[in-house]
Amino acid sequence: MGTWEVFLIIGTISFALQGGLIAMEKKYDLFGVYLFGILTAFGGGAIRNTLIDAPDYELWKQGSLFYSAVIAITLILLFPKPFLASRELWGNFLDAVGLIAFSIHGATVAVKLGLPVSAVVVSALLTATGGGVIRDLLSQRQPIVLGEVVYGLWVCLIGLIIGMGWATETWHLYLLFIVFTVLRVLSYLYDWKVPVRRYSE
Repeated sequence: MGTWEVFLIIGTISFALQGGLIAMEKKYDLFGVYLFGILTAFGGGAIRNTLIDAPDYELWKQGSLFYSAVIAITLILLFPKPFLASRELWGNFLDAVGLIAFSIHGATVAVKLGLPVSAVVVSALLTATGGGVIRDLLSQRQPIVLGEVVYGLWVCLIGLIIGMGWATETWHLYLLFIVFTVLRVLSYLYDWKVPVRRYSE
């Protein structure tokens, strides 16, 4: 299994679990729980493939990933108490893991296609946040990426680092994953915010 597949699997399972948890918090039925999990896990990749013209077959030949997502969602339905008891902590931890894993995966997709740095950053951002935005809009929540807490900044930095060719070795990517996952968790725990321009009425 290559580095590409590792980050894809980590992101898929993490986002599927997080999407399912949010649906359960909203008290949606079983269909809604599975739908939110699948949308969160695969929505970003679908948007990315459309906008950067990645090969369509990549999206539709991911049977093993789809089954992994379904199994993960089923687990939280069968054993909800451990997850729901600390759902805010679980939700944010899973979001951090999925966000960073998909950021790295999205950036490497664009690099493999020979796209410029700007497209690498956009690919990372779309892959990491696209599914979450769809999920949040459907559940009538403000998309996390548009909130004040530091979120999209970590994704853009990862895209920039990979796009500039500063992370080319496998261990570089794993180091990026560890460092930025920790930064995302810390930004949640300590409520790090992006400066906001307040407009007078």
